[in-house]
Amino acid sequence: MGHLLERGAALTLLASEIRRTSAGLGRLVLLRGASGMGRSTLLDAAVTQAKDSGFDILSVRCSTEGMSAPLSTVARLMNPAVRTADSVPPPSEESRGVRFWQILEDKAAHAPVLLAVDDVQLADPASRAWLAETVRRIDSSPVLLVATERSQYDIPAPSMCLNRTLPASVAISHTLDPLSASASAEFVRAAAPSASPEWIAECVRAGAGNPLLLHALMEDVGNDHASPLPELSAALYPGAYPGAVDWWLNGAGAVTRQVARALAVAEQDGLRKPVKELSRFIATACGTDPARTLGWLTAMKRLGVLHETEPGSLAYAHPLLRDAVLGDWPTEHRDAISRSFAETMLSDGDHAEAIARQLLRSGPGGRGWALRALEDAASTATSGERPEAAIRYLRRALAESDAATPRYRLLHQLGTMEYRHGNGSTGVQQLHDALLIAAGPRQKARTAIALGTALTERGDFQDAIGLLRATKQDLSGDPAATWSIEAAALLLAERNQGVRSPGQRQPLAGTARSSLASVPAGRALLVRHDVLAGEIAAQRAMALVRSSLSEPADDLSEPFLLSSAASVALWADETQEAEGLAERGLGEPSWTRLHPVGHSLHAVRAEITLIRGDYKALLTEHAAAFGARRTGHPALPSYALLALTELGSFDEARSLMQEPDSSRAGDMWEPARFLYAGGVLRAAQGDFTGALHDFLDCGRRLTAHSIVSPSFLPWRSAAALCRLARGDRSAALALAREELKLARAWNTPRSVGRALHAVAVATGGNEGLALGAEAVRLLRKSPDARDLIAALLSHGRQLASAGRRTDARTHYHEAARRAEQLGSVRLRVDAERDLRTVGVRRPSALLTGSESLTGSERRVSELAAEGRTNTEISNLLQITRRTVESHLTRSYRKLGIQGRDTLRTALRSVEDGT
Repeated sequence: MGHLLERGAALTLLASEIRRTSAGLGRLVLLRGASGMGRSTLLDAAVTQAKDSGFDILSVRCSTEGMSAPLSTVARLMNPAVRTADSVPPPSEESRGVRFWQILEDKAAHAPVLLAVDDVQLADPASRAWLAETVRRIDSSPVLLVATERSQYDIPAPSMCLNRTLPASVAISHTLDPLSASASAEFVRAAAPSASPEWIAECVRAGAGNPLLLHALMEDVGNDHASPLPELSAALYPGAYPGAVDWWLNGAGAVTRQVARALAVAEQDGLRKPVKELSRFIATACGTDPARTLGWLTAMKRLGVLHETEPGSLAYAHPLLRDAVLGDWPTEHRDAISRSFAETMLSDGDHAEAIARQLLRSGPGGRGWALRALEDAASTATSGERPEAAIRYLRRALAESDAATPRYRLLHQLGTMEYRHGNGSTGVQQLHDALLIAAGPRQKARTAIALGTALTERGDFQDAIGLLRATKQDLSGDPAATWSIEAAALLLAERNQGVRSPGQRQPLAGTARSSLASVPAGRALLVRHDVLAGEIAAQRAMALVRSSLSEPADDLSEPFLLSSAASVALWADETQEAEGLAERGLGEPSWTRLHPVGHSLHAVRAEITLIRGDYKALLTEHAAAFGARRTGHPALPSYALLALTELGSFDEARSLMQEPDSSRAGDMWEPARFLYAGGVLRAAQGDFTGALHDFLDCGRRLTAHSIVSPSFLPWRSAAALCRLARGDRSAALALAREELKLARAWNTPRSVGRALHAVAVATGGNEGLALGAEAVRLLRKSPDARDLIAALLSHGRQLASAGRRTDARTHYHEAARRAEQLGSVRLRVDAERDLRTVGVRRPSALLTGSESLTGSERRVSELAAEGRTNTEISNLLQITRRTVESHLTRSYRKLGIQGRDTLRTALRSVEDGT
């Protein structure tokens, strides 16, 4: 039934021509159409009608097998008549053709004759010529030739159509179109009356308007009309549908079959291209003519096999059809097509990651261009902070490479990425493998440092140090490589959590010190060590590190130089210089992803972010890092805790303190740093006893490593304020004075001002008042507004106690404005509470708008309002891009806007006074 749906016009034509032939007027009726459109069924209907009308029937179904000899098709067609004539066939082809005509004329003299030829396109050329000549002879004879011809567009040009050379008076052509959607639905509904409209629509799509495919599909689904139509032909039984698709492809020829399968691979790969571009990709992969390939795609859309998924993009009408087209095509053939697509994308200049994603869909082929594309994609993904994607590309690149040099490079890169963001054990093994094939001292040093860092973080400290020592013995002849191993061992030794004895850092004397001092980076490391030990002043320390920075640095030692210099600059209140050095170091991921200095560089950046009040940026970075199993940013939890405290999010901060391992990290600094942050939180909540324990524990940990300078963590002054809150003034004063002594040795406004603040509060009276004023004066020069705000509030309380309420009110107002400007909810709440104690029931409007913008913020905002990008502003003002982003974030908050779109209007309104 399905084959004759919407075939009424063809049946009417055949009936008319049978009547006409009965009247003695012969003609050719050529039934044309794609495979599966019902041509053979219509031919059978014509035979039935002709028999009923008294015709003699001569029929043949053409094929490519056994019918290639000249006139072999005609011989099979005429075989019954030849046997009846009982004559010996003439020897020559021409004579045989004449003899066949004579027999046909004799037969037509007794009754009308129907010549039924199925798939005439497969007939041998001589037979097609004979049939064409026959049509010319039968216009006044009772002979009707009904032939079917496959007219589907194929990649190789098809044979000449039978009626191309015949006049219209003797040849009628009728093309069978695909079934309409409504006819297809009618057929499916007849086979599955209880099916849902959605299920019927799925079947219509899979049938693609082809009666043969619809029949086969209904045979496979049987009575199962409730289950969703599968997308894989393997789920069908007995497999009539994939068999029908395979028959359709076989009839199209090997070249068309390959193009159809290449299209299926493109769709499976997610290769979305405009039709013309897609045809070029497929033609390149299959070695076909692009124009004819484009023609095939167009024809398949017309037939319903393909449909538009989006404007200008084609795909198979249903996934089941696509899967049946692929059939059992070997994987290596599919991979070859996918690789060809990737190579074409490369020649077109497509994005590296797009090419890499295409390559991931095929197996390795050992091609150099593929290896380069995958490495480029991994680099792009790494820069975009998408480590999981980078790992996928590097894994695939490793499978693509068999040479030692790229394998070392890939193993090293993949090992560091895998350790941080994938499988830690796998990453360690890959670094081991990289070390085994490292070609020279520098490669060995780099990989040993990365592997030693990973082992230390995993708690395998002795293995890490043993590895570095063993590697050092293999590096004779390269002093730079040897030095880098020694420096790494020194920094990793600080990360051994089991070491808690005093004097841990003392080995930096004598021979060890001389060895470090042999290169600029070593001298910077020594300065960093001496700063933490409280043995050098800030001005002298900065002079020394700047001197080291001015000297040429080896690429192996430069990470150590930049991290040490950045830390010293931060502690010396040179925040802009520190940020530039940190960003320079962090700009080279291979240094910081798995390297002893990575922690220091991240800590410097986090500290500066905190100082500037970019609390949300810190929390965002922490949230992203906390989602990874190994962040490589052990400082972030403590800074996130401080940010939450400043935002007044105490509940969330307490939750962070409870997170597993949040107070532990791979570096010895972090327990102390986290304890300090926890103490700040407890003190902000009024738990001075708990805070005191945290600060004192922090101090014990630092002292155990001979870290005494308050430039790192001012735990003594923090503990002093807690002791004072608990009523222990003498102990508070002792701690505060100890810190002041150490701070004066370091001698920066920030460190001295913080210590003076604690001493002033603990001292009290007129002396404390004077010390408090001096602390405020010094802290106005500090880069950290939190210290100044705290000092303003303490000094205001001292003034209020002395009866100077007006002066106290001035200090409280300034503290409130600065807290608002900084974005510290904690300090703003404290300031507003203190204002109420001096009679300010409703604090005056806090500092917002243009008056709140600092000079740097205004310059950055004005350039941004002009349309400058962050990179352009960074270059113009000689500041880092991160600083630009920080200034803009604070400016948006102060101006009460969401982003740069309204920045120009906000600045203009402020200038106009509106």
